[in-house]
Amino acid sequence: MITVSRLLAYAALMEGKYVQAFPEFGPERIGAPIRGFTRISDKPIEIHSQVYTPDTVVVLDSTIMKTVNVTDGLTDGGKIIVNSRKEPIEMKNELGLKNASVYTVDGTRIALDILGRPVANTAMLGALLKVSPLTSLDALIRAMLERFPGPLGAKNEKVMRIAYEEVKG
Repeated sequence: MITVSRLLAYAALMEGKYVQAFPEFGPERIGAPIRGFTRISDKPIEIHSQVYTPDTVVVLDSTIMKTVNVTDGLTDGGKIIVNSRKEPIEMKNELGLKNASVYTVDGTRIALDILGRPVANTAMLGALLKVSPLTSLDALIRAMLERFPGPLGAKNEKVMRIAYEEVKG
């Protein structure tokens, strides 16, 4: 989650936008849910707190939805993108959403196919940009390649592009 938030913010920064990216950790045990927040704006950002009313929520691990209300504070007309094999309408019904758009992509499968590991963070970034073009895919790929150069970066680029094409909603 931390990587997702920072890569997105860095890509937007490279395009001249104002950004904030930060995680939220609690005193929980290892493996507990982590939340990451990213703000992107064309104007300076003066607020310095967690995001209480997100326009878009990305869920990297759908199993947390059993214990965490991932739609808490989601704005009317907001978007939620879930790493899941389920169809968007099935996920929308499961979440009980009426005034939000739901998107799904099997980011774990994509990551396993390309990276050989179930690390879906870059897949979910690709899906996010298709749903909410907060920055360009090219800028995001440039940011990611700076963070992960070489063969790992090339594989993650492929993961992003596939998820960008496969997200449903």
